[in-house]
Amino acid sequence: MELRKPTPDDADRVREVVRSAMMTSYALSPEQIATIVEAQFGDARPTRGFDGSDASVLVAESEVNGGPSTIAGVVVGELDEGDGEVRWLFVDPEHRGAGVGTELFEAMVGALRDQGVERVRASTLEANMEGHGFFERFEYERIGVRQAEFGDESLEEYVYVEPSAAGAADEETEADAGIDRKTKAETDGDTETDADGTEVDLPETEREDGVPTAMTDDGRRVYVDRDDQLSGEEAPFFAAYLDEEFTERYGYYCAYCGSLDVTEDTMGRVECDECGNTHASRSDEAYDDSYL
Repeated sequence: MELRKPTPDDADRVREVVRSAMMTSYALSPEQIATIVEAQFGDARPTRGFDGSDASVLVAESEVNGGPSTIAGVVVGELDEGDGEVRWLFVDPEHRGAGVGTELFEAMVGALRDQGVERVRASTLEANMEGHGFFERFEYERIGVRQAEFGDESLEEYVYVEPSAAGAADEETEADAGIDRKTKAETDGDTETDADGTEVDLPETEREDGVPTAMTDDGRRVYVDRDDQLSGEEAPFFAAYLDEEFTERYGYYCAYCGSLDVTEDTMGRVECDECGNTHASRSDEAYDDSYL
């Protein structure tokens, strides 16, 4: 694996990696993703560097399944009045599990250190269904939330800070950066922790022998499989079963409102009838070759 600065010839591939990663892991519409890609990675932005900008981009080039070497991941770091921030981190879905994200993250933290930053932050959109646990595995602490503007879109973004700076974070500087300091409990509510360290809110559940359970309207207990999930516009859906061994399927549990009143149509569209949280099918998302 080679880490390097991208060249102008890499711009299209960088955008392709970003789109693919976001389509796989973010609970956002294709239109929202297109807006973010254009705002953050359009024109010459993918080739920024600290030598001529307050932001820098690194890419990881790697092979997959013996094929030709290609860009497998992208990371963006930014400088902000003495602080540094890992602003975006994307790994092509076909290259996940090979340590690409870890190497990019550590390399960008090192690049920020080389710029003399006093502390390092990291951020990701709330809609990123897989990224929050990544920073927590590095023991980064979630300190708050802020609004990120992309064209006409305003999306919530969670902000993390490295362990050594978590207790001494400058709240005045954070306020200037639009960060609303909140504890993890205030942003998540009650949580369950998956095996990979990712925490998700599971409202209206209680544990039975370590497994989250919920009750149907007619008083039946169902068991929530945290390892079997679908992304949702508001929160993920988890498979629900009538037995603790996960053999007798009941349906889906909505992690946004805690309802089991979830329907799935013949095209694979899943919707919570209680709160309207939705997982779009591939036909709804109108995939084309540029997203693959």
